[in-house]
Amino acid sequence: MCRMTAGPSPVSVVVPAHNEAGGIRRVLDLLTTGIGDRDVQVVVACNGCTDGTADVAREYPGVVVLDLPEPSKRLAMKAADDVATHPVRAYLDADVGVSREHLLALVDALDDRTIATGPERRFSLDASSWPVRWYYDVWSRLPAVREGLFGRGLIVLAPQAHERVRALPLVLSDDLAISEAFSPEERRVVPGALAVIEAPRTVRDLVRRRIRIATGNTQLDQLGMRSAVTRTSVKDLLRIAAGSPALALKVVAFVAITGSGRLLARRRIRRGDYTTWSRDQSSRG
Repeated sequence: MCRMTAGPSPVSVVVPAHNEAGGIRRVLDLLTTGIGDRDVQVVVACNGCTDGTADVAREYPGVVVLDLPEPSKRLAMKAADDVATHPVRAYLDADVGVSREHLLALVDALDDRTIATGPERRFSLDASSWPVRWYYDVWSRLPAVREGLFGRGLIVLAPQAHERVRALPLVLSDDLAISEAFSPEERRVVPGALAVIEAPRTVRDLVRRRIRIATGNTQLDQLGMRSAVTRTSVKDLLRIAAGSPALALKVVAFVAITGSGRLLARRRIRRGDYTTWSRDQSSRG
């Protein structure tokens, strides 16, 4: 049973943030404005920030701000969970835009069977180079990417789903681990609820993301927390490439970028480094 409160459920939104002063206003403006009097608690967990992210977040009345010394998304999420008050919990990346209305649509989609929800995604690609655009055109067509809750920048959890996630080990690829914690029948991408994700501007920055993803995927493999359906198969890529000559060229770019990330991740994997967070700076405001 989904242990929800009577009537529309309030929600606590956890926003881990590391040096996000340039873009956190966009995120908080969207979350703190809109019609309705539903309680949306926002907890910004600044971790290892040196750019005044916490000061910006404190400008918003009612927003709970944690200023943590260690730059760790995983520990920031845990610390924010400890102070969040509502049983329904949302995890939002600090560089992803989602309106209060669409957030609450994800909350309202929770029921006795659906205990984890995520939004449809749209990548902001106007400033990105053509190889980056080609990569995301292919990536967004992969079956696991269309169906899973990972890579959306926002996941909303019913109370018992949150309890399940809290029991997971701290891992680098937290969104994939969360998505994998639920069966397809338990999770749902909610049509019409939209998250806007800033894409990397350059191939170099995209490869940095891919290094983190490849490292995190290996960690999940070692822990037995990743299913086969989340792996990109040759069959999936051939099916996409068969769509048109243009898609075939895009698949080549996708394979090159993905392969580069996996190759460069090997040194970290050999060291057992599953904490370094490689991110692109180009998409930050």
